[in-house]
Amino acid sequence: MSQAMAALDAMWKVLAIGLLLGAGLPALFSLGVRQLALTGEPGSHPVLHRTLAWTAFAIVGAAVTLGIAGIVAHGLGVKLFF
Repeated sequence: MSQAMAALDAMWKVLAIGLLLGAGLPALFSLGVRQLALTGEPGSHPVLHRTLAWTAFAIVGAAVTLGIAGIVAHGLGVKLFF
């Protein structure tokens, strides 16, 4: 029974990370694009929308950069610590 519980625990971890990175990052990017589209609307706050958009883009860019760094580091045999 212990192996089944370990397998279920690992499955939920993979599912959570997959949802976060597979759906969460594209959703965050699309929210950033939406915020940029709102800067031209009458009665909006362009500075706020632009700031929110670039914050979303920075988070997505940092996640992609960390992912690429992890892949390259693994290929070079380097261990990363976070």
